[in-house]
Amino acid sequence: MKKRFSVLLLCMMLVLSTLTACGKNNTEGVTTSETVTENTAASETTASSTEAAMDVAEDPNYLYLKDPAENEILVPVEVNSIVSMAPSTTRVLLDLGLSDKIIACDTNSAMSYGSELKKDIPQFDMMNPDNEAIVNLSPDIVFVSGMSASKGNDPFAPVRTAKICIADIPTPSTIDGIYKDMNFIGICVGKQDEANKLSKELKDVVSKVEEIAVTIPEEERKNVLYEISTPTADYPDIYSAAKDTYIDEIIKLIGAKNIAHDNDTPWPALSEEACIAADPDVIISGDTYTADPVSIILSTSGWENVKAVKNKAVYVVNGDVLNQPNHHVADSIIEIAFLVYPDYYGSLTK
Repeated sequence: MKKRFSVLLLCMMLVLSTLTACGKNNTEGVTTSETVTENTAASETTASSTEAAMDVAEDPNYLYLKDPAENEILVPVEVNSIVSMAPSTTRVLLDLGLSDKIIACDTNSAMSYGSELKKDIPQFDMMNPDNEAIVNLSPDIVFVSGMSASKGNDPFAPVRTAKICIADIPTPSTIDGIYKDMNFIGICVGKQDEANKLSKELKDVVSKVEEIAVTIPEEERKNVLYEISTPTADYPDIYSAAKDTYIDEIIKLIGAKNIAHDNDTPWPALSEEACIAADPDVIISGDTYTADPVSIILSTSGWENVKAVKNKAVYVVNGDVLNQPNHHVADSIIEIAFLVYPDYYGSLTK
């Protein structure tokens, strides 16, 4: 199970607290997050990136910033070469029109967005990067995610030693954290206004959904089970998203209740028995590895009396989009809202 789930972690949307300014070799205080999304390690995004820019009088060639992992970093004012080690960040950079500046990426980014990247750029494993190769590229900045440090070490320590700027962006636990992270990326690459415009796309969808959600009567509020993995005989546990995840926030946002909300860990492993007992009205699968999760759930013995199964209210969503915390989460919000409440959110799909 652990081996299988570790792959899910890599697929889902991805914590140094002491001074790790670009050009400073300081990896003390590395902490880890026991979660998923970049689908990843979930980590509280506490830095306010909108207040990140500091006095640069000491050296006009650098911006003194705090990354979302609370590291103080020095970012070159002119960023012309970027290594992106997380698909969610790569998507933002591409949408900011910076494909020509991405000189290397992680293998997951290449898998998802290879056709939009420069041909034959180097690809690195986000968990075990080729640091020597990254250093030889001499990038202006390397964007990494909390997933890379999930095993308790800093896999990019040699890059820091080489005085190359590393910006750490752990997976945000809230939609507001997504806004802040995108703003931070925009500041780093000199595209803050453009990044804010992308964030506005997500903000506008959130506002529209909030307006509709308050019109849903209490008696029509539905219980939702979100599945990251589809249960099988060999792996019966169902991994889900609980409180302190933006997926849980999305379920609440649309006017529904997440049956996994009250779990102590953000990414709990739920037993089939517990899920059946919760009797969800709707089951949403974000499983990106199983060919037909809906058919499996509908035909699994023991689930036939669950409301969602009886009413065939079992759906699959694009996990690659939902699990990458950036402005495209807006598409997932609309998708989930319509699947759960088609009579209320049909206007958002037009």
